[in-house]
Amino acid sequence: MTILQTIILGIVEGVTEFLPVSSTGHLILASRVMGVADSDFLKSFEISIQFGAILAVVVLYWRRIWESKNLWKKILVAFVPTAIIGFLGYKILKHYLLSSASLVLWSLFLGGVVLILFELWYKHKKELYHKTDGHQNIGIDEISYKKSFFTGLWQSLAIIPGVSRSGATIMGGLAMGIGREAIVEFSFLLAIPTMAAATGYDLLKSGASFAGQEWGLLALGFMVSFLVAMLAIKWFIAYVKNHSFIWFGVYRIIIALVFYLLIFQFKI
Repeated sequence: MTILQTIILGIVEGVTEFLPVSSTGHLILASRVMGVADSDFLKSFEISIQFGAILAVVVLYWRRIWESKNLWKKILVAFVPTAIIGFLGYKILKHYLLSSASLVLWSLFLGGVVLILFELWYKHKKELYHKTDGHQNIGIDEISYKKSFFTGLWQSLAIIPGVSRSGATIMGGLAMGIGREAIVEFSFLLAIPTMAAATGYDLLKSGASFAGQEWGLLALGFMVSFLVAMLAIKWFIAYVKNHSFIWFGVYRIIIALVFYLLIFQFKI
């Protein structure tokens, strides 16, 4: 992997981590297009630089993180199912799922269809209950432990590359009556223990095999994803206040079809 490829992947991660489009899926496809050799280091890189983007949440939300001890109990409850499923499925993820471009494309395409259908259903429910943001409009501090746990179950679907961690948690939260901005913020905070654990566990298992140059590339990708994510989070928060996720669904379908042609028809 070259320095330029590392920077590009860092930018891709920073832009897509918090959008409902699957950052892991985009990293896999971007690596394929740039001709980066499939290796254990690349898979670890794709996992680890996500934590760089997550650190942007820590910087932007440090006051809430520091002050909201009760909220963090709920975050940890939501983290439990993800931790269990991620631990049990780690070998499958690392050795099979992260190598499958076809799985990513199917996940992006079907996820886009589901996202569009969900938003149309959600809009109908809003109109039916004459509310501004869901039939219960639960704020972030009102999220129950039960809803926190089920949000974690939704997030665990993202072990499949292309599903989108943020997309799964946001749709799950909206379906349970949590307000749009509240579930987006909860999803951001839930990403902190999730990606910290994923990165730490993967580096513990694989880090000893990295060469010195590879550690340098990992650090570079980490920093680039952090800086880009700082901008992406602010944009995304502003966007969700007045927009649905339908266009993200359309984007997922288009990108899946484009990469299908590039990978399976033109054999890139």
